[in-house]
Amino acid sequence: MSGVGVEQLLSVAVAQPRCVAHDVTGNAKAHAEAVRAAHTRVVVFPEMSLTGYELDADPIAPDDERLAPIVAACAEARTLALVGAPVPGPRIGILAVDGDGARAVYGKVYLHSSEALHFVPGEPAVVEVAGWRLGLAVCRDTGIPEHAARTAALGMDGYVAGVVHADHEAGLHGERARRVAADHGVWVATAAFAGPTGGGFDRTSGRSGIWSAEGKLIAEAGVAPDDVARAVFSKRVR
Repeated sequence: MSGVGVEQLLSVAVAQPRCVAHDVTGNAKAHAEAVRAAHTRVVVFPEMSLTGYELDADPIAPDDERLAPIVAACAEARTLALVGAPVPGPRIGILAVDGDGARAVYGKVYLHSSEALHFVPGEPAVVEVAGWRLGLAVCRDTGIPEHAARTAALGMDGYVAGVVHADHEAGLHGERARRVAADHGVWVATAAFAGPTGGGFDRTSGRSGIWSAEGKLIAEAGVAPDDVARAVFSKRVR
């Protein structure tokens, strides 16, 4: 029995809150509501979910007072929120928010040409929570196998991403998640934008999802804003 190990669990949600372009104050309140509704240890949000996919949005510093509602919700729920936002650099980033505050933990590595006019690329990164190492990704990163490979080299148990896809691109979520699971044997969670946003995305995909380390779809949100999907990651540890 010594080789079997103990099952270690992590509850994860992918959320697609309503978003108003550039309205960080209002969007932060929507994120806080999603955190409270999720009842999970981790909540993953879409790409640039705090501002909308607005390439001219100002970077949001980790100590920005407008993040206070998310910090408070994370404190109450004992949740780590991985929030999409432009961050100092400037980068298309992820803010890790918990009850102690926020910190910038990631910048999108593989930028589109239009994004590169406004932002600089980041580097692969993982965030640790409750004994899990979660590899971080933003949208185009998920479509480039080298990104997952470079992130896996850091040591990861899961791969979580925030994306913005058009309504006809929802199939990309599962296609890319199954490839990552097959290549690296990890759980995958993709939070996708729902509702209109900038950059020509008048109709986005929704359908955020969570896939097991075997590539099986475990949970999927609908196409409308405010929906949340939840699942429990599991792994064996000795």
